[in-house]
Amino acid sequence: MNSFPELGSMLCTLRLSGIVDRLEVRNRQALQAHMAPIDFLTLLLGDEIARREQQRLSVRLRRAAFQSAKTIEQFDFERTPGISRSSVNDLLTCRFIAEAAPVHIVGPVGTGKSQLAQAIGHQAVRLGHEVHFATQSQLFGALNSARLIGVYERRMKMLARVTLLIINDFALKPIASPHDDDLREIVAARYEKFPTVNHQQPCGRRMA
Repeated sequence: MNSFPELGSMLCTLRLSGIVDRLEVRNRQALQAHMAPIDFLTLLLGDEIARREQQRLSVRLRRAAFQSAKTIEQFDFERTPGISRSSVNDLLTCRFIAEAAPVHIVGPVGTGKSQLAQAIGHQAVRLGHEVHFATQSQLFGALNSARLIGVYERRMKMLARVTLLIINDFALKPIASPHDDDLREIVAARYEKFPTVNHQQPCGRRMA
């Protein structure tokens, strides 16, 4: 029940629904703590900022299209002792994004390459970056569909400009025409501008 209908209406008009949802709880807290008006306002605005950031995070996660919801906190390093934690921690800073440096994760089947790549992607999303994840088959399948419905250029522009592109199972299958040309165009457009993470069979980092 909204105990402040007029104020609630004004806040909704200003699109401050995060404040509306928390207004009664925060008002009780302010009264109990004898909070100064400026501190009360700061608390309310903090709620709204947190709500908006959560919304933006949810949108970035949806756009990223990860196959796994697992983050780095759920990665089992004990199962993959060959992976250097220090190298992974370096990648999780996402400095490679600012450097536009590609990341290649290579290793045999079952070493957690896909989960690690997506965990890095999740961390990038947390830090506010736009990420797109796709298997090689999904990547080329989406480009085929884009050609058929006349939005190929739009799709290529997205792949060229998204802050971080992650390609799963890269080069697992031969890349035939026209996808070899597609890939060259994507790589050329992203070169020294935006990084790409890919993983493939033969975990380390190799800068191109």
